[in-house]
Amino acid sequence: MSIDLEPNDALPQDEAYFDDAPTRVRSFDAKLLEEPLTLLPSRPPLTMGRGDSVKDAMHAMRKRHRGCVLVTQDGTLRSPLIGIFTERDVLLKIIDSGRNPADVPLSDVMTSEPESLPIDAKLAWALNMMSVGGFRHLPVTDEHGCPAFILSVRDIVEFLVESFPAEILNLPPDFGRELSLPRDGA
Repeated sequence: MSIDLEPNDALPQDEAYFDDAPTRVRSFDAKLLEEPLTLLPSRPPLTMGRGDSVKDAMHAMRKRHRGCVLVTQDGTLRSPLIGIFTERDVLLKIIDSGRNPADVPLSDVMTSEPESLPIDAKLAWALNMMSVGGFRHLPVTDEHGCPAFILSVRDIVEFLVESFPAEILNLPPDFGRELSLPRDGA
């Protein structure tokens, strides 16, 4: 549907415009939960070896804008997953303990044998594991247990936005909530 506007026509800028707009009720389609993880947006994992330093991992995470490092025996994607090191580990196991990141190998602070999903898993399993386990990052492995990709909460949100673009991206700028104080951050 398109609206033909004359150059001097203006659309109302208040919420009443959105209240009058035709609404299409769309319920959540449970079939989305059966979609394979390979359909979700993802990035190749950042991998390092167990002997690499936490400092090197932190630099790599910052440089590549990643929230975690997958640890394999030899630091490559061709080796089975043996651990995960996350931003949360930096805060809780390095900063909070006063340790020097240059002196600490990943093997000392990584989560060993992390939970992961096989590459043929469905979205429902990822959501379940992330919710129950409290994970923000979930390794996905191939048939040999080697990292295939990392799935983040952000990847799932992007998938849902792509699945419901009109319902999410076309919301009015202010949905009626009152902000009490200016905020820093999200």
